[in-house]
Amino acid sequence: MAGFEIGWFLMLIVGGLAGWLAGKFMDVRFGVLMNIIIGIVGAAIASAVFRRFGVFVEGDWLGYLITSFVGACILLFVVKLVRR
Repeated sequence: MAGFEIGWFLMLIVGGLAGWLAGKFMDVRFGVLMNIIIGIVGAAIASAVFRRFGVFVEGDWLGYLITSFVGACILLFVVKLVRR
């Protein structure tokens, strides 16, 4: 899907879902706003990591969800390490 751009509203929804899923997966609890922030920041982190290793996620909202989820898990893992 060349040229697909996710809108800001869908980005908030998918980012919140990714943050919530990552919180459940990593056993970390945050509020709705923090889930959205974690999902969006996670997407940026995962994009940078994936690009560094030559992995490009094609797609639509599902690709963005997977990327956000992986990045949010990385972010929450680092947060758990720092909080110790």
